[in-house]
Amino acid sequence: MNRKEKRQQMVRRQQELLNAARAAHRELSAEEQAEFDSLQRQIETLNAEIEQEERQQAAGQAGNPPATGTGQERGEDPEQVRQQERTRISEITNLCREFGMEDQIPAFISGDNSVESVRAAVIEHMRQTGAPLNGRVTVESDEQDKFRNAASDALLMRSGLNPEKPAEGARELMGMSLRDLAIECLAAEGKTGMNRKSADELYTEMQRQFFNPTAAFPTILDNAINKAYVEGHRTAPVTFDRWTKRGTLKDFKTHDNNYLSGPAGEFLEVPEGGELKHDIWHDEKRPTRKLKTYGRQFTMTRQAFINDDIDIITRMPAKYAASARKTLNKQCYEILLNNPAIYDGVKLFDSKHANLLATGTGITREALQGMIMALSNQKDEFGEVCIIRPATIIVPSGYKFEMYTIFFSPTINTEDNTQAVNPLYQYRESIEIVEDPTINAMCGGFGNQMPWWLLGAKEDTDFVEVDYLNGQDVPNIRRSEVPGTLGFVWDIYLDWGISVMDYRGAIMNPGVVVNSPVKLA
Repeated sequence: MNRKEKRQQMVRRQQELLNAARAAHRELSAEEQAEFDSLQRQIETLNAEIEQEERQQAAGQAGNPPATGTGQERGEDPEQVRQQERTRISEITNLCREFGMEDQIPAFISGDNSVESVRAAVIEHMRQTGAPLNGRVTVESDEQDKFRNAASDALLMRSGLNPEKPAEGARELMGMSLRDLAIECLAAEGKTGMNRKSADELYTEMQRQFFNPTAAFPTILDNAINKAYVEGHRTAPVTFDRWTKRGTLKDFKTHDNNYLSGPAGEFLEVPEGGELKHDIWHDEKRPTRKLKTYGRQFTMTRQAFINDDIDIITRMPAKYAASARKTLNKQCYEILLNNPAIYDGVKLFDSKHANLLATGTGITREALQGMIMALSNQKDEFGEVCIIRPATIIVPSGYKFEMYTIFFSPTINTEDNTQAVNPLYQYRESIEIVEDPTINAMCGGFGNQMPWWLLGAKEDTDFVEVDYLNGQDVPNIRRSEVPGTLGFVWDIYLDWGISVMDYRGAIMNPGVVVNSPVKLA
């Protein structure tokens, strides 16, 4: 096999390595890159030898004796020739790699193309395909993103939180510990020998990368935490959003520009040739609204990393997200139970507001009938009947059983022990029963008096509104720099405000003592 055939064989092998990597949508592995570079060095040496041989043949065909002796005696330095060839190959290789043309490198090199001709080919390629600058970097980013998503989902799946659609390759990574993932990320960034380092040494290495926006390992943790706390937020067992309105504010200023225009006047008869009478509106100021910020901070400590405690970055964020919702839930029920003075200086539930029963009762038909009548006969600021439809009954744990008995029985027993139509049966579909043990806990548990409430439809009146900054009701999460802390630190925070908008939206029954039907050991 002569030199040219040997060179062609090496070029084909290089092409095979590149094609295999491109087919798998990845970069050359460390072993493949080493083989590629070794072949490249051999090709450079062969190119120099072939060029020297061709020059000798050309000189012989011109009638000149073949050059003999050293390169200095022929006027040519073989080392200089090899250096020029290495420079040509290096520049061609860098050009092609920079613009995503790796597959054409062997052809350009074996075809003895000059750097200028390759540069012209690159420009023509970009003009025809519109290929972006640094195409190779984009491919790397895509592959890194796929790995990061798969690794994040793998962490969630290891901890028992199953994403609806796990990223491709996530199941294959489930067996990797935090240490394994750190080694994998560092190896992808070109660092070798990481598998020989201890977990503590790897932790120190990760700390250096924590505030590097392109580092893979912190991003994997961020992705896992984000997915975990979104899931925790979604599944939190709260009920406040079933009876409050959802609002939005754009900043933290006190918003006092909520004014209610007076009711539209009744339509008046217009006799033939008569004039329409002009209606005059009146405004009444409504309560102010203001946002506050609530949050917590948590840390994946050095010990947690070394112990491979993935619950810190999966289950704990989910618990904090659920805690944000539970905090909101508790604050909304505190308004109902604490009965604070509202925008008009009177307690929310008060005789002046005609929304408080004088005597508390249990769940009875008479009490429900009276509360429905009190709600529907509320009048607005201008003396007009509001006509509020009953929509929600809020009860502590232990009342819901009686509620279902009352609403879902078509008939009732009368004093004469005869069957009669149950008038509350017609409300079984239109009134929602909301039961929340938060009320029990705030009242001191079973054995204490517990109130309950009837609320009107949200379309008919305002009652309590929960505002979020720009409508975002999912907590924010970010990595935070805490000097002197041995761990990865994250902040979780959310902005909200709770406002009583109109006392006419609810009727309160002070209730009676609620006892558990069984006695616990």
